[in-house]
Amino acid sequence: PQGSEEAKAFVNAFLKRSMPKKKDEAIQDILTRKAVVLEHYSKKKTKQKRKKTKGFTAKQRREMRLFEIEPEQQRYAIFLPLHELWKQYIRDLCHGLKPDAQPHMVQGKLLKADLHGAIVTVTKSKCPSYVGITGIVLQEFKHVFKIITKEDKLKVVPKLNNVFSLEIDGFISYIYGSKFQLRASERSAKKFKLKGTIDL
Repeated sequence: PQGSEEAKAFVNAFLKRSMPKKKDEAIQDILTRKAVVLEHYSKKKTKQKRKKTKGFTAKQRREMRLFEIEPEQQRYAIFLPLHELWKQYIRDLCHGLKPDAQPHMVQGKLLKADLHGAIVTVTKSKCPSYVGITGIVLQEFKHVFKIITKEDKLKVVPKLNNVFSLEIDGFISYIYGSKFQLRASERSAKKFKLKGTIDL
């Protein structure tokens, strides 16, 4: 066992090592209180910054032709199964499209629904050449629909100044393209007004 002087020297040395920022007078002052709180200096951990995964730019997508549909794939028959999937999706979304369903409720859900696979028809247009175009929606962008017709022709129809109709289980809905200039992902979160000005 150590003597009192050795013990005192050990404690002083230990405290100096444990509390390097304290002066000797401060350490002696702490010892007179009979309670010693040892300070602990932890090394600050440097946070590693997460690298954000960068997607393709619009220019890169155009150069890579990500949204291009190859000519050999531009056939109406290929996309009929997509239309059948879309019909099932709408029936599930509208809880079966029963005869007693309220039209404005169905209309509200169709406005927010994904239209890829829907058969749409241009019923009115300021450009007469667009009127009567019918086909399956292959791609929907902010300002245009890409539609494949029964004649296996890919048509790019602008939303502006056009009125579209789509029919499912006897329910016909009209879409005013001028009020519909949104991406499909943005439209699902948008609140549409029940009343508003209707024009082409």
